[in-house]
Amino acid sequence: MSSHHTDESLPLLSAPADGVPDIVDTPDALAAAVRDLAAGTGAVAVDAERASGIRYGGRAFLIQLRRAGAGTILIDPEALPDLSTVDDALRGAEWVLHASTQDLPCLAERGMRPDALFDTELAARMLDFERFGLAAVVGETLGVRLAKEHSNVDWSRRPLPPDWLTYAALDVELLIEVSDILQAQLQETGKAEFAQQEFDHLLDFTPNVYAEPWRRVQGLGTVKSRRGLARVRSLWTARDRVAAAQDLAPSQILRDRHLIALVGIDARTPDDLRRVPGVPGMDRSARLRWHKALSDADALPEAELPDRRSADAEAPAEVDRNRVKARLDLMKPAVQEVARDLRMPHEVVLTPRHVKTLAGRRTIGDEQAVAAFLAERGARPWQIEATAGVLAAAAAEADRD
Repeated sequence: MSSHHTDESLPLLSAPADGVPDIVDTPDALAAAVRDLAAGTGAVAVDAERASGIRYGGRAFLIQLRRAGAGTILIDPEALPDLSTVDDALRGAEWVLHASTQDLPCLAERGMRPDALFDTELAARMLDFERFGLAAVVGETLGVRLAKEHSNVDWSRRPLPPDWLTYAALDVELLIEVSDILQAQLQETGKAEFAQQEFDHLLDFTPNVYAEPWRRVQGLGTVKSRRGLARVRSLWTARDRVAAAQDLAPSQILRDRHLIALVGIDARTPDDLRRVPGVPGMDRSARLRWHKALSDADALPEAELPDRRSADAEAPAEVDRNRVKARLDLMKPAVQEVARDLRMPHEVVLTPRHVKTLAGRRTIGDEQAVAAFLAERGARPWQIEATAGVLAAAAAEADRD
């Protein structure tokens, strides 16, 4: 759960009011927790801890819940991978999460999907908070400080240390109170309906799935040839296979910058990789693995080399770059002006990618045409109402020049 820049002068909340509960890690304990959650009332605070950068994938290694009448519940999803009974117990309840897009996918993997949600991070952004990490939002709304020193630890470790469990319990301790305050502020500022549309939209959230995930390697822009791209793809595939087999994050096997370094190496034999500058972990098995990946890429016929343009990229602009630039020079400020009027970040008012794609269309059309374009791309009704008219007007002005 994200949290940064908390006010160190605020009083520190160092322990949950009800103490730290035992971890639920047996079927009997889970059944008892389910009964408590079902008997509870009102919204439920939900959080999940992952081991990003350490373990393969983004699965949850601890799930925290808190509901009135049930207290705080800490569940080990590694011991109890099917949490559909928890999902059943929470049917119809509003879930309160912070930065929900980080947690919804790993919760769904365990069979947990909300019927309604409130995202305290998104609410803080819509209210134009200067900082919107959990600790900052708790400090702004409740005037207390959360200890956050365990936010990036290895949550796959067992047993989990007591101070880590304290941290985890505190993450859901105050979420309901925070959401109540934020909801009141949304009402006062006339943004409650906007926020509700955003929350409803998040119920269907799924992470992006890329047709060519290897193109997300950092430093790919330095690789200019199609043969070089084939080497990146082959190394990425080999690295991902090893990472999955060992349940390690790919960066634990080979960092992106080292992968890119290998792409430029002329290695006739595995031992030629022995002394690649700056690339650690070059034992015999690694040299064999990476050399085979490079050799496989080098053996590909020209027709099987990857295109320079990604299959995941937006469709190319239908007009020349000067026309696109002229439109964007007016369209971006138009959205920013709407954002200033609404007192929201401009990227919350409308995804910048939508503006760029719109600017590249052969014809943009009137407000109704822009509204249809935005709706096709998933913009919410409040976003369309706020921006379709100004975007159409800005584009028309640019096209007149």
